[in-house]
Amino acid sequence: MTLHIPFDNTYARLPGHFYTRQSPVPAKAPRLIRFNHALAAEMGITPGSAADLAAVFSGSVIPDGAEPLAQAYAGHQFGGFSPRLGDGRANLLGETCTQGIRRDIHLKGSGPTPYSRMGDGRAWLGPVLREYVVSEAMHALSIPTSRALAAVATGESVRREGRALPGAVLTRVAASHIRVGSFEYFAARGDIAGLQALFEHARARHYPDARDPAEFLEAVIAAQARLIARWMGVGFIHGVMNTDNTTISGETIDYGPCAFMDAYHPDTVYSSIDTYGRYAYANQPRVIVWNMAQLASALVPLMPDEEEAVARFTRAVHAMPGLIEAEWLALFRRKIGLATAAPDDAALIDDLLACMAENRADFTNTFRMLATHGAVREQFPDPRAFDAWEARWQRRLAAEADPTTVMRAANPAFIPRNHRIEQMIEAALKGDYGPFERLLDVLSTPYEDQPDAADLARPPQASEVVEQTFCGT
Repeated sequence: MTLHIPFDNTYARLPGHFYTRQSPVPAKAPRLIRFNHALAAEMGITPGSAADLAAVFSGSVIPDGAEPLAQAYAGHQFGGFSPRLGDGRANLLGETCTQGIRRDIHLKGSGPTPYSRMGDGRAWLGPVLREYVVSEAMHALSIPTSRALAAVATGESVRREGRALPGAVLTRVAASHIRVGSFEYFAARGDIAGLQALFEHARARHYPDARDPAEFLEAVIAAQARLIARWMGVGFIHGVMNTDNTTISGETIDYGPCAFMDAYHPDTVYSSIDTYGRYAYANQPRVIVWNMAQLASALVPLMPDEEEAVARFTRAVHAMPGLIEAEWLALFRRKIGLATAAPDDAALIDDLLACMAENRADFTNTFRMLATHGAVREQFPDPRAFDAWEARWQRRLAAEADPTTVMRAANPAFIPRNHRIEQMIEAALKGDYGPFERLLDVLSTPYEDQPDAADLARPPQASEVVEQTFCGT
């Protein structure tokens, strides 16, 4: 085998109760669907043949230097605490560290583990292709995210809702897979030694300048504030913002029932399991503050003075909405062409969003058309409110040097629209990966005008609207 991965595994050196050492379950007939050669080069990976790649990234062959394991963690899921979750269908092969950048290599859909909770540990093709496309699109949008290194068909069927569907494995790359739920796992058990070891590992890996748990918490809060504002700026809805899906690194992870909004409304929910809209678009800033409060609670035992820790952590968490608001305002200023700040900017942005919500204007195309002088007025069935807003906006733009350039850099022309993702999956189920490859190509340069891809910028017609998205793995 000529495939070479320069492993340097630090998580596997942590105490044994942090994980279960376990190899992936071999696939019956692995076949490579896609390999991310550019990312592999950044990681110092020598690819080898398609057969080698399929064997390793299906979990069928363990490469030299790998130390496979399933991580243990807990988490709050829709507000309820689960003390023992863990990698139920995933396997951490190991880590690479090239040019000072450390990354996990993580197989998703690689078979059952002790944390599977009666699940089969497998994934079917649709969610694997969805996560590949959406995570790479998020990267191209400059939003911190896990990446897709490989997608492999297993040659086996997976049963979901009474259907036999083709199995697949996604290889995910992330700065780490340490979650808020990782800290909750040890805190809930009163395992202070484990909590301390995890803190030291996470601090060294992500925030080496943090001198104590309080500064560590503040760094995580700042990273998550930036991340959530960026989600809001592209109309992204994660769909399942549980604490076990909230990373310490500040990366987006676990693309289950995620979606990008078409028609704008702040209460938009796509996830089939989000019955009460806990993780609706507009709720995401509030949810992340709640999640950071859970991290703060888990870190309290590491502080020498509990009363002082609670007071300090409370201040940090209470300051987070202001951090998110500042990040959000700076981003949305750019989305309407403002490089400078004025006192009424927030009201100007809020009024545009209210007009968009009332008219169900397409989120992505409305902002893009502001930048390209397109027919933005046509996004509004009743354009009178927009006309009044536009007059105010034009007066504000008079103070700006180059608003068009600012807007074009802030407003993508292309996002992975839900109906295109579903069409891509349906085609792949028939053996046609052309739509998958095309989406990856177009979404790799989302801020560029691509006339040949105009159909991918079009919102769904009535018969194409996707009303719900599913975990589905």
